[in-house]
Amino acid sequence: MKKVTMGIAGIALSALLLASCNQKKPETVKVGLLHSLSGTMSISETAVRDAELLAISEINENGGVLGRQIEAIQADGASEPQVFAKKARELLQDEKVVTVFGCWTSASRKAVKPIFEELYGLLWYPVQYEGMEASPNIMYMGASPNQQIVPAVDYCAKNIGKKMFLVGSDYVFPRTANKIIKAQIAQLDGECAGEEYLPMGATNFSEVVAKILATKPDVILNSLNGDSNVSFFAALAKAGITSSTIPVMSFSIAEEEVAKMDLDNLAGHLVSWNYYETTQTPRNEKFVSDYKEKYGEDRMTGDPIEAAYIAVYMWAAACEKAGGFEVEAVRVAAKGLSFTAPEGTVTIDGGNQHLYKQVRIGKINNKGLIDEVWATPSAVKPDPYLSTYPWARGL
Repeated sequence: MKKVTMGIAGIALSALLLASCNQKKPETVKVGLLHSLSGTMSISETAVRDAELLAISEINENGGVLGRQIEAIQADGASEPQVFAKKARELLQDEKVVTVFGCWTSASRKAVKPIFEELYGLLWYPVQYEGMEASPNIMYMGASPNQQIVPAVDYCAKNIGKKMFLVGSDYVFPRTANKIIKAQIAQLDGECAGEEYLPMGATNFSEVVAKILATKPDVILNSLNGDSNVSFFAALAKAGITSSTIPVMSFSIAEEEVAKMDLDNLAGHLVSWNYYETTQTPRNEKFVSDYKEKYGEDRMTGDPIEAAYIAVYMWAAACEKAGGFEVEAVRVAAKGLSFTAPEGTVTIDGGNQHLYKQVRIGKINNKGLIDEVWATPSAVKPDPYLSTYPWARGL
């Protein structure tokens, strides 16, 4: 009898162990994170990746999406558009991710756009850009030109002066942005004092600064990207150009970049975005706290960081609404979706897949934060082709 009893106990134990071994791990859903983690753009894009990881961890802690945990597959675009294209194809074809959050420069976005359209993937793009685009395979989480560039130029014309010097990196965004700006300056009866472009990663700005000194503009409009900004502002300061003599309005410098630059060269200069770490909303207080708790008190939030965070939550909400992860169903479900973001309520425009966003002009203070000095009273409808501006016809 004893032998039989032990046999039954052994069988029960074996069954328990077998059930434990066969127990499935929680199902996951794979998404791609495609950013420059090396090269000239890593100064900006690494933090954007971090914001996406924060959102993913928060969503996973709350049960995931449709009962699945999000698994992030990371890829390094290495600040090179051709690398972005290669990695995008790998994420979609080899890794079988259901969506991708990524890119910064318009050159990288333009490089991956045909791949997302060919393979019918869905890219969530987190950065302000030059507009003139609306792909069904891209969700645009950053500002279109009427939500950043156009109001910034108007602000400068009204508050500083109409003689403007344009400087930018030599790629799609600065050249297209400055084409828009020149048309706007003409409409304002202003003057373009100069227009200069330098390669990505450029460090020698002596000739550009000499031209600025010679032309004496009222304001400099800066669309440099990446770590070139470090050298540019150092060259301005060396030449005696400060925010009180010739202020700079920048379109690609946020708190994360400010934290990596010499603050003495930046204080008092202006930026145009939709969100700052100092933005006063109840949701932002928690976002800033959570971001710093995860990555350190010395880390800053900023507009592209916040837009990347928004992207993950809006994708998750669209999946829940669609009842699945299939691209077309998610894309359709996303139209008209609203989200209470750190910057305020944002809504995806059903026609062009851009966000309604409030515009905020800011001034860099001596603590490395950005103080809002002007804002639109409410969120602005995205107009990527500037179709509502008569002076922009033909651009």
